[in-house]
Amino acid sequence: MASLNPLSSPLDLRKAKHLLRRATFTFSKEQLETFVGMTATDAVNSLTTASANVLPEPYDPLPTSAPDGYWLSSTEHPNTFDGQGRKRAHITAWWWYNAINQVSLKHKLSFFLHTCFTVGKDSGVGLSHFFYDHIRLLDFYALGNIKTLAKKITLDNGMLDYLDNTQNNKNNPNENYAREYLELFTILKGEQIGEGNYTNYTELDIQQAAKVFSGFKKKYDRNGDIDSETNLPIGYINVNQHDTTNKTFSSAFGNQVIVGKNTASTILGELDDFVEMVFAQEGTAKAYCRKLYRYFVKSEWDETVETDIITPLSQLLIANNYEILPVVTTLLSSEHFYDADDSDATDNIIGAIIKSPLQQLSEVCSMFSVSFPDPSTDALRFYNNFFLRFVHNIYFKAAGMELYNPDSVAGYPAYYQEPSFDRNWFSSNTLIGRYKLIESLIIGRNTITPNANIYAQLDTVSFIKNKIANPSDPNLLILETADLLYPETIDADRINYFKTFLVDEGFPDYYWTGTWNQYINDDDDTTVKTRLDTLLTAMVNAAEFQLM
Repeated sequence: MASLNPLSSPLDLRKAKHLLRRATFTFSKEQLETFVGMTATDAVNSLTTASANVLPEPYDPLPTSAPDGYWLSSTEHPNTFDGQGRKRAHITAWWWYNAINQVSLKHKLSFFLHTCFTVGKDSGVGLSHFFYDHIRLLDFYALGNIKTLAKKITLDNGMLDYLDNTQNNKNNPNENYAREYLELFTILKGEQIGEGNYTNYTELDIQQAAKVFSGFKKKYDRNGDIDSETNLPIGYINVNQHDTTNKTFSSAFGNQVIVGKNTASTILGELDDFVEMVFAQEGTAKAYCRKLYRYFVKSEWDETVETDIITPLSQLLIANNYEILPVVTTLLSSEHFYDADDSDATDNIIGAIIKSPLQQLSEVCSMFSVSFPDPSTDALRFYNNFFLRFVHNIYFKAAGMELYNPDSVAGYPAYYQEPSFDRNWFSSNTLIGRYKLIESLIIGRNTITPNANIYAQLDTVSFIKNKIANPSDPNLLILETADLLYPETIDADRINYFKTFLVDEGFPDYYWTGTWNQYINDDDDTTVKTRLDTLLTAMVNAAEFQLM
């Protein structure tokens, strides 16, 4: 029986690794040591504190002669700035830097909300200012209320542009946003049971929803209309373009009638009535809980999990009026999350998800303390040379993930496309990008495409010297490193395989011991670096490291 009861035993290293990987983008030995010995409940609760971003605002260091700098807080009109694609990339750099420098659920949940309310930063969201406001909206509600976000997102300038709702008028309806709102963002379709009837809603409901959303417009200058709760710029309501008639929904929504309104404030009330109607459906709560399960636990499950995990979580979500934290903390503290609720070895949860390129990059950089330029003191090299030219333009694309820019409004296939789901991250098309990440960071140059300086460095010798307790013993060195990097402990055959990168085949272990001790004595790391570079490259590119 799958169980949401809290895990009673303290976290060991295996379970601490599982929680830290699944709940954050920061993965370090020091944080693992903090979690080991804590209860799951205490460890999860420690991740729920909201704190200010380490990096307050993105910066554009270009053009070098007169940088646009903190362009997002400029009083100039958004469309006066050039390089909008570059600037949107810089915003993802800002978001990622905060994500790997804060041990918090906030960033994992913010990205989860992106997978629920998808926009493409380079495929319709508009100017960089509006993408920035969109990201901040997701961040604001990452530890908050999904239903409230589902209301606020309708006046988000980026979303208004991305799904064309700014063009939705009473005499010229545009159903794009209404369709995706029901099909992808909230209740989802369900099984098709007839022409235009998808169980959870009908084509009639899409038409009526489009009328509710009519007249909601993008505001280009970001001045004047500020949301009182989030303090973020929002769009506006053109009352003359809003359909003021009553909206009658299908039996899927109990034939509810939403009374049409004719002032800006009452039209917001109309939106509120619509969202409340959608979120009153049990199917909406279950849709979000299934997404949360797929995001945090594993991509597929059986009827037992549906009955014992998904359904109770959806009831908890409804009982808490769609506050996300009670559901997530219950799930991440549960026996089920740590695979401690049964003895079935075929349904393992730990190590069951293939890492996204975002998770892969974040883990490598945080675990190995990769040195890259400080955005506060060396903005040009961080934003432009390291992140834009290497991470954003080369690594993510080669690894099969354009960050905040999925191919379609459905999002990244890993989170919705059955039967492969997260296996979509790992294919013949993405291998080079994944495998050459560690090599590029060790060399300090882009090895995926032409050999440019990336202004980042992974020091393998420092990692082993500072993080591994027994570096002079090749067996213990490999075992301790594997215990940090992999979900599960490796066996003797794998240790012997990796040991060939330290000790030539047929030679005794003391050859490495002597080599390491020589380095400690004379501080010449030439030989140990060569060996450790190849070892850690092999360990990061091994199948075990692709899983979490």
